[in-house]
Amino acid sequence: MTNRKTLLAALLLGTAIVNPAAAETTLNALFMAQAAYSEADVRAMTDAFIAENPDIKVNLEFVPYEGLHDKTLLALGSGSGYDVVLFDVIWPAEFAENNVLVDVTDRITQEMKDGVLPGAWTTVEYDGKRYGMPWILDTKYLFYNKDLLAQAGITAPPTTWEELSEQAQAVREKGLLDHPIVWSWAQAEAVICDYTTLVSANGGDFIADGKPAFQTGGGLEALRYMVDSYNSGLTNPNSKEYLEEDVRRVFQNGEAAFALNWTYMYNLANDPNESKVAGNVGVAPAPGVAGQSVVSAVNGSMGLGITTTSEHPDEAWTYITFMTSQPTQNAYARLSLPIWATSYDDPAVTAGQEDMIAAAKVGLAAMYPRPTTPGYQEMSAALQQAIQEALLGQASPADALAAAAEGGGL
Repeated sequence: MTNRKTLLAALLLGTAIVNPAAAETTLNALFMAQAAYSEADVRAMTDAFIAENPDIKVNLEFVPYEGLHDKTLLALGSGSGYDVVLFDVIWPAEFAENNVLVDVTDRITQEMKDGVLPGAWTTVEYDGKRYGMPWILDTKYLFYNKDLLAQAGITAPPTTWEELSEQAQAVREKGLLDHPIVWSWAQAEAVICDYTTLVSANGGDFIADGKPAFQTGGGLEALRYMVDSYNSGLTNPNSKEYLEEDVRRVFQNGEAAFALNWTYMYNLANDPNESKVAGNVGVAPAPGVAGQSVVSAVNGSMGLGITTTSEHPDEAWTYITFMTSQPTQNAYARLSLPIWATSYDDPAVTAGQEDMIAAAKVGLAAMYPRPTTPGYQEMSAALQQAIQEALLGQASPADALAAAAEGGGL
């Protein structure tokens, strides 16, 4: 009897020791190591989540944006992928068609439906379903160096792209900078975001009646503007090799009067520990085209989703809802603005970045989408090559875009 009691006690003691460990869940999450929220921000958010949910641990991995898409697919194919992934607004069609992300339409609460800005939902939608929660709500803005503009006799930032060229010319004629404009025109998705901004300004289309339409109309005018700005020398010639972080570095070193970039650059470029132009950073919605548009904007938003191979979808959703919640986003609104409508009236969010918020209210309402198609990656790659060829003078804008339309994945 004694032996049985001892054995029973040992078993109970063992259960008491083992159960907590058995109940602990570990999530693997994949994030981006550039723009928007910093790696430190994401780690701090995650630490706060773990403090509230001690039975859930989260392993974080960060990769450059350029590796995010393929890393997600490769991990999924190996069967040992991630539970939570950050995904771009351009991927839901492909990811839905290839069963990469879980349809979470039924998990979306009424509070989420009512509180999130309507445009943010387009980040995670495809074919009437939602494949995650929007997390990064962003577009590109025109940043300008107030001091350089004042020295050139300019009293207000440009409201049209033509006026931008004129103001850049004025800066150059004053001998302030040889190349006043900087862009992210490397052969990567970054250049497509700049190109899309210009397409939106010119009233262009990427696809019409199921066929490529960017090779004519506003799409052609957009590339012509890029090539003219590059050939004139108003654009920094290194722009053809730059990504967004390069643009930020050049601008905050005082080497550009104008730059197109995401929200995150505003507070970093205004940080005296980071920037030589702190206090002189102006921001405005990207310009329009006379007779076509008042402003221009690209939808550069991103969402958090659950992979179809996750063995912990409920815990993954708990993590996603924490990361995208209004309190979390409001607390980290310096580099990426919240998806929640009422956040823009919260002094804790707006204080110290009133100009950024004012530009965002206009820019976010004008966001123009890149094509929603399962073949987007092929179209983007063809356009990236076409833009590079046109900038380098290897083909005219018309010929380069015509070739991209022929081999662009549609």
